[in-house]
Amino acid sequence: MQESYTSANGLGQGEVEVFDLRIDHDGALWAATHYSGLIRIKDGHIATLSTKNGLPCDTILWSIEDDDHSVWLYTACGLVRISRSELDAWIADPNRTIQTSVWNAADGLVLRETAPSYYSPAVAKSTDGRVWFNTVDGIQLVDPHHLAFNKLPPPVHIEKITAEDKTYDEPSDGVRLPVLVRNVTIDYTALSLVAPEKMRFRYKLEGQDKDWREVVNDREVQYSNLPPRHYRFRVIASNNSGVWNEEGTFLDFSVAPAYWQTNWFRTLCVISVLALLWAGYQWRLRQLQHQFEMTLDARVDERTRIARDLHDTLLQSFHGVLLRLETIFQLLPGTPIEAREKLGSTIDQVAEAITEGRDAVQGLRKSTVQSNDLAKAISTLGEELASDSTSQRPAFHVAVEGHSQDLHPILRDEIYRIAVEALRNAFQHAQARKVEVEIRYNDEQFRMRVRDDGKGMDPEILSRQGSERHYGLPGMRERATLIGGKLTVWSEVDAGTELELMLPASIAYTKARRGSWLSRKLAGTAKD
Repeated sequence: MQESYTSANGLGQGEVEVFDLRIDHDGALWAATHYSGLIRIKDGHIATLSTKNGLPCDTILWSIEDDDHSVWLYTACGLVRISRSELDAWIADPNRTIQTSVWNAADGLVLRETAPSYYSPAVAKSTDGRVWFNTVDGIQLVDPHHLAFNKLPPPVHIEKITAEDKTYDEPSDGVRLPVLVRNVTIDYTALSLVAPEKMRFRYKLEGQDKDWREVVNDREVQYSNLPPRHYRFRVIASNNSGVWNEEGTFLDFSVAPAYWQTNWFRTLCVISVLALLWAGYQWRLRQLQHQFEMTLDARVDERTRIARDLHDTLLQSFHGVLLRLETIFQLLPGTPIEAREKLGSTIDQVAEAITEGRDAVQGLRKSTVQSNDLAKAISTLGEELASDSTSQRPAFHVAVEGHSQDLHPILRDEIYRIAVEALRNAFQHAQARKVEVEIRYNDEQFRMRVRDDGKGMDPEILSRQGSERHYGLPGMRERATLIGGKLTVWSEVDAGTELELMLPASIAYTKARRGSWLSRKLAGTAKD
């Protein structure tokens, strides 16, 4: 039977030069290769043991299994022994890093990089368990049962730490390095009198390295651009027989932060940003309030201008006409009765026009609610509407919650007009038995509710903002929007109607505008 293996089966890329083939006691085929490591093939599965898994080099001339089922490899960099437990762990997990024992030229081993072509086989095992193999200079042997084993774990010591150009010899715990250190070098060592050149080290900088780093006979490590924080450098070592000093040693040190890297500076920056946002919010709030006040000022100016025009033109003209007609009426004693009657009717019409003009001027120059007691004005209005009701007289009640506060006259007029429209609907159209008005003053907002238990409104009419040719509900909403308030209307058939008007306290109460140009102007207008 013939089998072919390629990279699709897990074999390495390109051509693989095989130096030696061996079948172990489990029936697996082992191939020693040039630059490709040790390849294991069993049941169609291929795995490669290389320097990525802990071998000292990838050029392997041959492999053999001793009586303890440990595997020996003759490599270009030394004679390698892999214990059975390590090999089984690698077979179970091909990505695992294994531990090995290595003998090289320092131990008297003759090294070579290519397999001999004139002697075969290159290695053999005698009945006493010794491993015999040929080299360029002759035959060498190794007795797996009589190997020197170093049981003493090497003591580990940190010699110095260098930051930029400053060296800290025999550093103690808590070394504080200066600000903006870019290069840090740590020198460490371990003591072994047997084979110091075969010592292995593992080190890790907690706070920087995610895992241990392993090196062979290297006693220095460098770090660059360490951020400011506390660090702990840990290092452990193993001797030539692979015995590790697991406790090792450690060094605590820290890198000082620059002022812009400190927590107090970051906190100050956060506070500054929040302060800027808050200042921007306050500025925007004052800007909106100023715009609102300007709108109210414009309305006050317009109403005052109309009142002045009516007073100076319409009323004065009509008054002059009235005086002239009265003079004509008195100078014509002999005038026919018909002419006298016409002149009398003219006088009545002019007098009526003067009365209407005077009422208009009074309504523009003065607040609709003469006093600032909104509750009293609404109560008076409700009593008048109740007395004028042609059907049964509904019960009427006004409730005030909180401490009564002065409302801005313009806003008070609009609130009163909204209440007038709502109460007229309740008394004249709702057929209600009970009508209630609730006025609430608090520090956050002003609220007015008008409730009745009448016949209510169709939800379809409510959704259309009122019926055709009736502008009461749209007018109330427009007034609420104009003064910066929110109007909510709830109603169902035979369940009554509830109207709620809410205004922020910052625009509703006159004390919120104390000292404003609008308040001073309104005060001057009242004196006039």
